[in-house]
Amino acid sequence: MINIDHLTKRYGSVTAVDGLSFEVGPGRVTGFLGPNGAGKTTTLRMLLGLAAPDSGTATIYGARYRDLPNPARTVGAALEADTFHPGRSAIGHLKILATAAGIDRRRPAQVLDMVGLAEAAHRRVGGFSLGMRQRLTLATTLLGDPGVMILDEPLNGLDPEGIRWMRDLLRQFAAEGRTVLVSSHLLAEAAQTVDDVVVINHGKLAAQGPVAELAAATSTTRIRTPDTELLTSVLARQGITARLVAPGTVEIRGADLDRVARLAAAAGVIVLELSRHTENLEELFFDLTTDRADDRVLEACSS
Repeated sequence: MINIDHLTKRYGSVTAVDGLSFEVGPGRVTGFLGPNGAGKTTTLRMLLGLAAPDSGTATIYGARYRDLPNPARTVGAALEADTFHPGRSAIGHLKILATAAGIDRRRPAQVLDMVGLAEAAHRRVGGFSLGMRQRLTLATTLLGDPGVMILDEPLNGLDPEGIRWMRDLLRQFAAEGRTVLVSSHLLAEAAQTVDDVVVINHGKLAAQGPVAELAAATSTTRIRTPDTELLTSVLARQGITARLVAPGTVEIRGADLDRVARLAAAAGVIVLELSRHTENLEELFFDLTTDRADDRVLEACSS
C-alpha cells in the first residue's frame, strides 16, 4: 500500500534522505525507526506531499498523495500532535475538518467516542493534557475511515494505560486490513506494538522486516572451548565467521545454533558451553544505527 522507491531529498549540502526504498503492506503494524536526524520526518513529509523529493517516488496505492482521488478518505495522517486552536472545542475542531473534506458531520462525534474523548467533546483544547491531545490527533486521522494510517510518535505523552490502549487500537486497525505506519523513538513500547520494522540511519535503509526475523538474524551464539583455533577454522570452511571475544570464547552472529553444534562435534571440538542470545528491539536498533555497528549485522538483516 505504501511504496518508497529510491527516494532522495537534499537541503543544501545535507542529504536528509539518501536513495531510500521500502514497502509497507496491509494487515500489519509497521514501526518506522531511526535516531534523531535519520530522515524519518522528511520521508513522511514527502510521502504526504508536504515536501518534494529530488529524485525517487513515494506513493500510496500506487499514486502520489496529491493524485489520490479522495486523500482524506484514503489516508489518515498526523505528523504533529499540537496543531489545535486552544480556544476551540474538540468537536468543533473535528467538524471544521470534516466539512472541509466532505465527511458526514456525524463522524466527529463517532471518532471522539472511539478515542475515549466523548465526555470532553465540548471542552476547549487549550485545557487538554498532552495525552488527550494525542487522542484528539488520532481522532483527526480517523475522520475519513482511511485504509492507510501514518502516525508520527503516537505514544508520546500517554501514560501506561494510554499506551496499552493505543497499542490495542493500532492492532485492531491492522486486523481490519488497514496499513499502519508508526514512527516512534519509544523502543520498548514499539516492540510490544509493531509487527514489522523499517529502520533507517543517515537517510538510508538499515533494515526492514518482521521484528522476530531481524532479531533472529542478528542473534549471537557464544561457544566456550579450549579449541578456539580449531573451531574457528572448521566454521570458516563452512562460511561462518567466528571471532574471539575472550580467552577460550568465540562468538558467531546470525548462525544456526544446531548447525554450529553439529559442526563442532563432527570436528571433535571440546565444547564447555554453548549459548544463544537473541536481541530485543532496543538492542537491534542500536546495532543497526550506531556508527560502530558491525557490518555483519547489516548484511544479516539485508539478506
